[in-house]
Formats: sequence, C-alpha cells, structure tokens
Amino acid sequence: MDKKYVKSINAESFISFILIVISFAFLGKVMGVANMFSTIMKTAHDLLLNTVFFIMAIAVLAGAFGALLTEFGVLALINKILSPLMKPLYDMPGAASIGVLTTYLSDNPAIITLAKDKGFVKYFKKYQIPALTNLGTAFGMGLIVTTFMISQAPKGQSFFLPVLFGNIGAIIGSIVSVRIMMHFTKKEYGTEEVASKGEDGMDLMKYREIRNGNIFQRALEAILDGGKTGVEMGLSIIPGVVIICTLVMMLSNAPKGGVYTGAAYEGVPVLPWLGSKINFILKPLLGFKSPEAIAFPITALGAVGAALGLVPKFLQTGLIGANEIAVFTAMGMCWSGYLSTHVAMMDALESRQLTNKAIISHTIGGIVAGIAAHLLMIIF
Repeated sequence: MDKKYVKSINAESFISFILIVISFAFLGKVMGVANMFSTIMKTAHDLLLNTVFFIMAIAVLAGAFGALLTEFGVLALINKILSPLMKPLYDMPGAASIGVLTTYLSDNPAIITLAKDKGFVKYFKKYQIPALTNLGTAFGMGLIVTTFMISQAPKGQSFFLPVLFGNIGAIIGSIVSVRIMMHFTKKEYGTEEVASKGEDGMDLMKYREIRNGNIFQRALEAILDGGKTGVEMGLSIIPGVVIICTLVMMLSNAPKGGVYTGAAYEGVPVLPWLGSKINFILKPLLGFKSPEAIAFPITALGAVGAALGLVPKFLQTGLIGANEIAVFTAMGMCWSGYLSTHVAMMDALESRQLTNKAIISHTIGGIVAGIAAHLLMIIF
C-alpha cells in the first residue's frame, strides 16, 4: 500500500494531546491518580489471565474441530446441503456457502483467500464479489463466539437456545447486510459482467485438498494445525481484549460501596449513563435490562474478542441474562470487529470506492441481527 505522510505537528497533534489530558484528568479527579493507575494495571492483568487465555483455549478447540471437519469432507457435505439456499437468500451462487462456513470456523478475512481463487470466483458475477466482505464478516469468529457464550451459562442453566437464536439472528442480519450492499454494487458494476475470465483453477465445488498419510495421520495433523490456528487467533486478540476491555470496564463500572480502592474493574460509569439516555430505544428493540449492556455491541464494532471479555463480569454482576446472550451472540457474530477489517477487505477485493457503502450496509445488518434475536427470545 502507498505510504501517506503529513506534517510532523498538525491540528490532530494538539487535539489528541488535549483529549488525552482531559480523559486522564477526568478519571484521575474522580478515582484518584494512584487508584486510577492501579485499576488500569490490575484490570489488564486479570483480563489477560482469566479472559484471554480462556478465549484462546476455546479458539484452539474450535480451530481443531473446524480443521477436522474440513479434512474429512464434512464441511463439503454441509456446503452441499446449504448451497441451494444461497441464491434465494443472498443472491449468491452456491459456492458462497464455502465462504460462510470458512469464516464461521475462523475469522472475517478468511473469505478474501477464497475470493482470490479462480476456481471459487468463476461462479460469481462482478457485482457479487464486493458483497463477500459483508457475507464473510457476518459469520466471522462464529464458532468461537457460539462456544464461548454457551460456556458462560451459570451452574444449572443452559444458554444453548439463546445462542441458537443468536446464530439465527446473525443469519437474518447477514441477509439484510448483503442485500443492501448488492443494491450499491449493482449500480457500480451492473449485473452481467462476470468476475473471472480466462483459465480456470481447481473446481472447489468438486474437489478438496487433503493431507498426506493414512486416516490417523491426517486426523492428527488436522487437529494440530487447526489448534495452532486457534493459538494464533488467541494471541491476535490480546491487544484488543486487554486495551479495549480495560477502557470499557473503566467507563462502565462504579466501585463497590462507592469508595475507590484501586482494585480491578473499578471506574466511572460513563457508558451506563449514556446507555440510560437511549434506553427507551434499546429496551423495546434489544430488550437490554440494564444500560451497561450497550458496552458489548459498541466494543464488538472494533473487536468481538474484546467484547467477549465483558460477558463474564456482566453475568457475575447480574447485568445481563439469557436475552442479552442471544442479542450479544447475534450482534457479536454479525459485526465481529468489522470496523477494523472492512477497509482492508474491500481494498483486497479492489472495491475501495464502495467501502463506505459496505460499512453502512453492515451497520444496519448488525442492528437487525440483534433485533431478530430479541424477537426470537420473546416468541419462544
């Protein structure tokens, strides 16, 4: 990518400096400077030990399971079953279901790898290619979000149905996002031009690559390779969880007893105050029982791994219940940090000019996903 240069000192230098000073001064005045820094360090440390490594463990297991499904053709079988649904629901060829399953088992950018494969792209019209960004993002980290949410159920309870409804909500949100995006891409490219011309690559609908060796060796390698991918994903979410979650927690929680001690997870409840101002919207649409819950979808915009880090604490303090788990699953999957990946993904698909359209479409899709999950919880 082309490098961009600006003056060493410009307006944003002064604005950034002023905002940083104001932020630390605000927190320091309310909490006390010593307590503020103590809380920052202890919260970050606790998140690293008790949240990041838990998510990483789930990512390792999910990665191993996903690789096993791929190696022995289960993924291809699921793709065969889902293919007939793609055209009526998404206006996409059946091959797009491979992208759905790939991103569900890994992360948003996984669909870009497929979009560069001639054997995959040959099934698409040109207007359908940019919409792969929205389709893949809507299912990114789906398996990890799903397994994490199910694992959070208190003893004697089950979050299986709320998480299932959350997955259905994410599917509904993905359809809305892709269909809105298609409206813009059809205007840009028309509906007739094909995406790929010339020599075809391997037909991904008929063939799949496998590892060398007997069944046991292939299974073992698949599990280990998938687990390794999970470790890499777990490491990649550390900055998001530790930095963003620490910030969100310090803007969400008040100290116990109203006295600051410098303990982890203390802070100034700014986000609940903001949430209370729009609770008249959130309550009927998403069913949040406490304004603090707004922190999850806001965090998921940048990093769903960081947003997952908020869930255990919210459950422990009784701020969320089964309905919020359903809505969080839907919005966490559908948004899954899209603000941090959409630009790069659209650039990789050579559709940079449609980036804003993709972001607008997916914002609407994520909101619809949350509303759909809430409605499903009400109905069932």
